[in-house]
Amino acid sequence: MLKTVEATIETDGQIHLLEPLYLLHSCRAIVTIMDEPDVPETALLSQQALAHDWERPEEDEAWSHLQ
Repeated sequence: MLKTVEATIETDGQIHLLEPLYLLHSCRAIVTIMDEPDVPETALLSQQALAHDWERPEEDEAWSHLQ
């Protein structure tokens, strides 16, 4: 039986499961480290498109009163 469970791993190696896990017997496991930023993919994908819009002179003028 294969089951995938999301977890976080501390720098000291402690593993914290993000949901309860109940097993009928002890099992072997494979841990895959996903070294990804904790940022939603949509935010990363839209960054370039939004930067193009944000870098216009009109935007600088509109927000200049906050500087």
